Amino acid sequence: QVQLVESGGGLVQAGGSLRLSCAASGRTFSRYAMGWFRQAPGKEREFVGGISKSGGSTNYAESVKGRFTISRDNAKNTVALQMNSLKPEDTAVYYCAATIGIIMLRDNQYDYWGQGTQVTVSS
Repeated sequence: QVQLVESGGGLVQAGGSLRLSCAASGRTFSRYAMGWFRQAPGKEREFVGGISKSGGSTNYAESVKGRFTISRDNAKNTVALQMNSLKPEDTAVYYCAATIGIIMLRDNQYDYWGQGTQVTVSS
């Protein structure tokens, strides 16, 4: 069992930056690949990016590539999403999620979810 808690969301102007954090409970964090997803009003939840169990591999959606960076600290059971050059279309609730094994792209392939944190980017 893994419990995930996101933090760091808020309101930022276009072009600004935010850093989201996800804290995981349990002693098996390093067994899980971690993903970040987002859901904007009226839209389906979409994959933002993911990081492998060791942190040695990442994968990003084309819409955020070059602007967002995912990192993890297995000693602290945390994963972070650094978001730079934010755009109004990045406005959404952001979720972290955990899956055993490798990075997955679909939300139904993840076993554990945080409660989400709101990110709002004003123009």
